Amino acid sequence: RNAEDIEVQTPADLQEQFSNIIGVVSIIVIGIAAISLVVGGIGIANSMFTSVLERTKEIGIMKAIGARNSEILSIFLAEAAIIGLFGGSIGIVLGISIAYLIKLVASLGGVIINISFQLNIVLFALAFSMIIGIVSGLWPAVQASKQKPIDSLRYE
Repeated sequence: RNAEDIEVQTPADLQEQFSNIIGVVSIIVIGIAAISLVVGGIGIANSMFTSVLERTKEIGIMKAIGARNSEILSIFLAEAAIIGLFGGSIGIVLGISIAYLIKLVASLGGVIINISFQLNIVLFALAFSMIIGIVSGLWPAVQASKQKPIDSLRYE
């Protein structure tokens, strides 16, 4: 053999290659998560716009009997937060289920994977999904709170 045919890799080289691969995978996962958040936010905003449109007459009645703009705003923001919380809960349940499915498949192949979930991270994910819901529902809620009672009652 020639001297060019020999390659020596130290554990430090392998660790550097592994770190590079993990970095690329992390960037891809962050990109997918960002796209998912945008799509989820658009979905919540769309649902809230539809909800405001469908309840225009109700908004007019509430305003006619004395509801303030802030009360209308808080009703719709609470609805958006609940939608976000519901979506976040579904995401957490799916994530945990997929993790245990991967653990099961790996154990069939003889690989042992330990799975652990920290409660503070799960609660942060739920809070974050609620915040995304509130931010996404803010514009429709503001539009609902600024409706004039007479125009809302006339709406068919």
